[in-house]
Formats: sequence, structure tokens, C-alpha cells
Amino acid sequence: MNVISRDASNYAYVNARVKSRRAVLFDEDDYRTLMRMGTSEIARFLEESEYEAEVNDLGSRFSGVDLVEYALNRNLAKHFHDLLQWSQGTLRDLLVRYFRKFDAWNVKTALRGVYADTETAEIEQDFIRAGDLGDDTLSLLADADEIRTVVDLLSETLFGPALDDAYGEYEETNSLVPLENAVDLAFYDRLLKQVQSTSAGTREFVKFLQADIDFRNVRNAVRLARSGADLDPAEYYIEGGRLFEPAELDALADNWDELVARLRDSHYGNELADKLDELDEADSLIAFEHALDAALLSYSEHLSHVFPLSVCPVLGYVLAKEREVDNVRAIARGREVGLTEEEIEEELVIL
Repeated sequence: MNVISRDASNYAYVNARVKSRRAVLFDEDDYRTLMRMGTSEIARFLEESEYEAEVNDLGSRFSGVDLVEYALNRNLAKHFHDLLQWSQGTLRDLLVRYFRKFDAWNVKTALRGVYADTETAEIEQDFIRAGDLGDDTLSLLADADEIRTVVDLLSETLFGPALDDAYGEYEETNSLVPLENAVDLAFYDRLLKQVQSTSAGTREFVKFLQADIDFRNVRNAVRLARSGADLDPAEYYIEGGRLFEPAELDALADNWDELVARLRDSHYGNELADKLDELDEADSLIAFEHALDAALLSYSEHLSHVFPLSVCPVLGYVLAKEREVDNVRAIARGREVGLTEEEIEEELVIL
């Protein structure tokens, strides 16, 4: 059984390096500049930033939005590999386990790609190579021609049993929701079981995970309520958060006002008052989900300030870096299909 290693964590060193990385993340002015550019100009802007190495390395093979996409994902993976290289002891153990979230991301990317009959190259483009699944496995997943093949390829991974159990429901409903939820359940279940039996160095990590699960449960419940699909939200509830029992969340999912009021009355209320106001004002599912993302990002920053010598500043940076990549990707894709600046801005999450 995997266990958390005896603590020899170097929080001060890693968090100092993370602080310098955070200082060069794009700000609101950078995003506004990018929104006025075409995709080739965006690639050149990235070339003059800390994405220079990736753009230069990939520039002879790709151009435009493809170059931007590949450079963003490769840079993201590089930064997270750096975090593992710098870290020791419990800190490194926790990050290794947390970065399996990118395995979950890649599995869901493969499922969606095969479901939509997407080209192999496009599926590979969306992979984030920062988890445990190797290049060979990812190539096989991208090359799969049916969902059953993806499930079989993952039979020996942590996702295998959950995906196999959910496959029957996928066949009945022809919806990916059961399979995607099985991936999330497997990831969080394994992670929480590994960290709950220990305490040294893991307490703050559990606080972060609980918030992540709480906000993910809210997102899933609202999505299901709005989807019109004949699926029971309680069956997709992820255990381990601090808020909501399945029945309560099910009852609140279709009433945003009461849902936000419940969040405001919770332990998140004091730290997230401004962000909860944004949830109150959301007028669409996308706006609501972006407000949730902003709230989780803001809460991770709160934990980083409260627990400066813990894993929290690193996790806060991971979320912020992911958000930067998501924002630049949204701008590049938006410019490619001719969206206006106002339409692109609605896709961004900026603190």
C-alpha cells in the first residue's frame, strides 16, 4: 500500500521558487493585449514571454492556434515537473498524488475525443503530460476507435475498476457523464484514502482537497440539473467535502440563489464574499462555472496566506498556472473562430 513518506519537506525553498514563478504569470493587461491579436501574433507574444523555449522548439512543426496549444500544454507540464524536481519528503509525495488529476484529465480527454470521433492528433494536442500515464499509454488512448477500448486500456490503472463498473450505464444512456464521473470518483477516493490516515504535513492538503470537492460537487449538480438528462445527481456525488449531503445538494442544484446563500453561510463565506457576489450575478451556466473557478482560486490563495509553510502555496500556484493556460487557450481559440473581445472575455477567469 502506498503511504506518505517520512517528512523531510522543503516548504520554504519550494514556496520561494513558486513565488518567483507566480510573479511572471500574465495579468489582466496581458490578457487584454492578447485579445486584440490574431493567433500568429499570440504565438509571437508567447515567444517573448516565459513560453519562449516551447514556441521556438515547436515553431518549425506547427503554426497559429496549433502552435499555441502545444506550447501551452508543454510549458504547463514543464512547470509541474519542476515542482516535483524541487520538492522533497511529504511535500513531494502529496504533489505526485495530486498531479494524478492530469491523468484524470487525459482519460476524460480521450473519452470525449473517441466519443466525438475526433482526430488522433487533436486528442493528443489536448493531453497534459504531467501525471503518471506515459506517452505510450496516451498514444494508445488517443488512437482508440471506441469507448470500450479506452476502458480496457486503463484496466490496470486506478481508473480501471470504476470505469468498468460505469461502462454499462454508458451503454444504456449513451452519455459520457457516468464514465467521466467514475474517473473523478476514482481519483478523489484514492487520494483521500492515502492522506486521511496521516496527519503530519497533510492537514492543509486535506483542507484544499475538501474545497476542491465541495466546488466540484456544486458544479456537477448544477450541470446535471441543467442538462435535462434522466440522471440522479446523488449518484454522482463525490465524498470527502465539508459541505452538502447528496440530498441537500440535489435539492439546491436548480436554485442558484439558495445554493449561493448556503455557500455564503458556510466557512467559505468570510473569505469569498466578493466571489460569491459574482455567483449571485451569474446569468448563465458558463458564467456560474467561471465564478466557481474564481472562487476556488481565491480560496486557494486564502489558504496560501494562512498556511505559508505548507503545500497550499504550491497548490495555489498550480491552479493559477492552469488558469493562465486556460485563459490563453480560450483567447487563441476565440480569435481563430472570430469571436469578439467581449465574447472572449466572458470565457476568461481573472482574479
